[in-house]
Amino acid sequence: MAYEDLPWKGFLKWLDRKGRRRSAVVSLAVPAGTRVEVGVVGAAAVISGMEGPSVVKGVTGDTTLVGLAGPVRADTVSGSVEAQDVTGDLRFNSVSGDLTVVEGSGSSVRAESVSGSMIVDLDPEGPTDVRLTSVSGEIAIRLPYPADAEVEANTASGAISNAFDGLRVHGQWGAHKITGRLGAGNGTLRATTVSGSIALLRRPTREDEAPWEDTRPGTGGSPADPKDDPQSGSGDNSVSDRGADDAAVPADGTTDKKVL
Repeated sequence: MAYEDLPWKGFLKWLDRKGRRRSAVVSLAVPAGTRVEVGVVGAAAVISGMEGPSVVKGVTGDTTLVGLAGPVRADTVSGSVEAQDVTGDLRFNSVSGDLTVVEGSGSSVRAESVSGSMIVDLDPEGPTDVRLTSVSGEIAIRLPYPADAEVEANTASGAISNAFDGLRVHGQWGAHKITGRLGAGNGTLRATTVSGSIALLRRPTREDEAPWEDTRPGTGGSPADPKDDPQSGSGDNSVSDRGADDAAVPADGTTDKKVL
C-alpha cells in the first residue's frame, strides 16, 4: 500500500512530527481454517473467529484476540494483548506488554514477560497446563471452583493472596509461595515473579451466578416474591434475602479473600 503523492524527493519531511500524519485500516477476511500471520509496528491488530493457527508479532501496537480455536502465539515488545474466548493453546512473550485473558478454555497457557502484568481468567473444560513467568510484573489468576490442578506460585519479594482453602501459603517475610493440589491435580499451574505480587482467585460457581437470571413473573425464573415460594431461600446467595448474621458468610461455607 502506498500513496500516489508520496514525496520521495522530500522524504525527510515525513519524519518531522509537525508534518502530515496519515492512517489506514486494513481488513482482511479469510477462511476460518487459514493460518494467519500478522506483523505490526505501531498499529493495533485484531484477529477473530479463526480455527487455524494464528501468529501475531508487534512492537508498540495492542493486539486483540477473540474467539480463536486454533493455537495462538503473540510476541510483542511493549504492546498489550487481550484475549477473549480463546479455546486453543496460547503462547505470549513480551518485554513490557500486559496480557489479559478472559474466559480462556484452552489446554495450555504459557506467558513470559519482563515487566508486564498478567491477568488470566480461565474456564477450561478439562485439565490445563498454565505457566506464567515475570520479573517485576503482577500476576492474577482466576480458576473455576472446584478446580483441578497442581499449584505452585512463587514471588521473591511481592505480596501473595489465595482464595482456595485447599492450598498452603508459605513465608511471612520476603519470599512467598503457594503450593498444593486442587481436585485430582490433573492440571498444572506454575506462576513465578521476582518482585511482583501474585493473586490466586476463584470464579463464581453456577449457584453463585443463579441470582443473575431473569426472575420476573412469567419468564420461567424463580418467583419475584420469596413469599410465593417457600423454598426460594434455599439456593439464593443474595444478601437481601438473608439476615445480617448470614450475610457475612457465603452459602457454600467458604470465604473469599478480597485481593484487588
